[in-house]
Amino acid sequence: MNNDHKKLIRELKMKATPKRLGILSVLDKEKKYLTPEDVWSKIRRRFSKLGLPTVYRNLEEMEQKGLISRISNSDRRLYYYFCDNKNHHHHFVCDSCRRVEDVSFCMIGRIENEIKRGLRAKIKSHSLQINGTCEHCLKKEK
Repeated sequence: MNNDHKKLIRELKMKATPKRLGILSVLDKEKKYLTPEDVWSKIRRRFSKLGLPTVYRNLEEMEQKGLISRISNSDRRLYYYFCDNKNHHHHFVCDSCRRVEDVSFCMIGRIENEIKRGLRAKIKSHSLQINGTCEHCLKKEK
């Protein structure tokens, strides 16, 4: 898995430093979205001189390069998630357990036609995040 992470980072013309690999490994292992503080607390024992600003900087850079996703939340804090699905898709985010699931269904074609006709505009990109409660958490609530 670490070699896969190295390859992903290098493909984006970034150095595959031990700290970056560690950050990506934590995100990959968790399978849910994390704050920079969550990542830092899980990795700081491995790196004696790893400060929280370094984690923030690396997460931001990896997100800008498209390696990880930023998750929006109503509390306006920063959250990140590693998604290895490179096909076009969207995310369902569980507000209860922080699990993130892929959603491959996309209606952008119909929306794009409506925007072309109604607004006479052109879509350059889009992202969609659906928030709710996952099946696992719904069962817990019952």
